[in-house]
Amino acid sequence: MSDHKKDDDDLDYETTGHEWDGIQEYNKPLPKWWLWTFYATIVWAIGYTIAYPAWPGITSATAGVLGFSTRGQVAEEIARVDEANSGINQRLAEVELASISEDDELLNYATNAGAAVYRSWCAQCHGSGAAGSSQPGWAPGYPNLLDDDWLWGGSIEAIHETISHGIRNEDDPDARYSEMPAFGADEILPEEEVVQVVNYVMQMSGQTPQDAAAAEAGAEVFEYNCAACHGEDGQGDRFQGAPNLTDAIWLYGGDYEAIYETVWNSRYGVMPPWQNRLSEAEVRAVATYVHGLGGGEASEQ
Repeated sequence: MSDHKKDDDDLDYETTGHEWDGIQEYNKPLPKWWLWTFYATIVWAIGYTIAYPAWPGITSATAGVLGFSTRGQVAEEIARVDEANSGINQRLAEVELASISEDDELLNYATNAGAAVYRSWCAQCHGSGAAGSSQPGWAPGYPNLLDDDWLWGGSIEAIHETISHGIRNEDDPDARYSEMPAFGADEILPEEEVVQVVNYVMQMSGQTPQDAAAAEAGAEVFEYNCAACHGEDGQGDRFQGAPNLTDAIWLYGGDYEAIYETVWNSRYGVMPPWQNRLSEAEVRAVATYVHGLGGGEASEQ
């Protein structure tokens, strides 16, 4: 190790007392510009916490003397957009539902606005792609809005009513309502007849029943207990919200176990009413959007 020190060593500075292998650690002060910049940031931070919301409390943060609020800023922006769209929203809320598709400007606005409403309020149950329970990994019981199988009708008027009032909820007296009996759990049918009608429904929908003899006997069970709602041919009744049992579209599953569970315990899916949460223009917009996804039917008028 060399004891030679460079000529420009700052020997006038004190050391910290630390030394390793002849290398001493100086106790040099920070550059003035750096210190003043640091002090300025402290002053700026104190001023910021006084002027803007900053210090958290138990229920809220300090408000700041300027009264600035990000929530308020968002509310102002929403109000500005609502004001800009007030005219077309009024048209949308007042026009005949069937006439929306005849006005290109209104249809374009309703479709885009409806897509935004759908993503905010409907995608949680029906999925971002609106495929409902048919999506891989999705829970059963959420209707696919892309197909043409509608429990209560697929016209824009029917969709609008469903969205407005919901299904089997306690919040709206005009909610669509239907209730399938729990044939097994309530001991309406013995288990033998439940097995028979389940096999018959499988056969009716084009599947191979687990027990052909049971399926044959199930025809009579179906006639006396199920045909009143689902029809003698099993094609359902939209007035009652009774599904078509002859196609391959199932809300809760169409295999033996799923149909058995439905017949034994019944199902009771609930949809909330949206007319009290959304404006009439928003309800019509999302009805237009859903109707245009591919499964919408011709207007009732």
